[in-house]
Amino acid sequence: MASKLLFISLASVVLLASVAVSEQVAGESPTPVFDAGLAAELGADDYGMKRYVMAFLKAGHNRDRTPEEAQALQRAHLDNIRRMAEEGKLVLAGPFMDDGDIRGIYVFAVDSVEDAEALTATDPAVQAGSLVMELHPWYGSAALMKVGDIHARIARDSP
Repeated sequence: MASKLLFISLASVVLLASVAVSEQVAGESPTPVFDAGLAAELGADDYGMKRYVMAFLKAGHNRDRTPEEAQALQRAHLDNIRRMAEEGKLVLAGPFMDDGDIRGIYVFAVDSVEDAEALTATDPAVQAGSLVMELHPWYGSAALMKVGDIHARIARDSP
């Protein structure tokens, strides 16, 4: 079994190396050119990274609602997500696809957990006790700041 895993790993390395070589042959540079203007626009540090706050949206204690109440609360929750994204404060959001206690994530483009707490307090689902937030400072690629722009170009519809 270990030899099969080693073979698969080595095959993966060879495949990646051949892709890199073919890109060089095709005239593509394997090393991207640093764009100082884009780095500054996105608030990137020397590593192309920046500070965020990640929120895990967890099931709250107050989830008993009629289907109509649940639908109205979900609509208000989604509207709040859109507002925070349009303000540039929320760069990534989405639900988990299982039915566990952790319902989804937010990635806030803020420097402190306190700033993120203030934003989560505006969420109608949090206010109603349907969701609670677990917040963590996070260091990730500044390129996440462009996710919303790219998403808008590939989404036919919006929830």
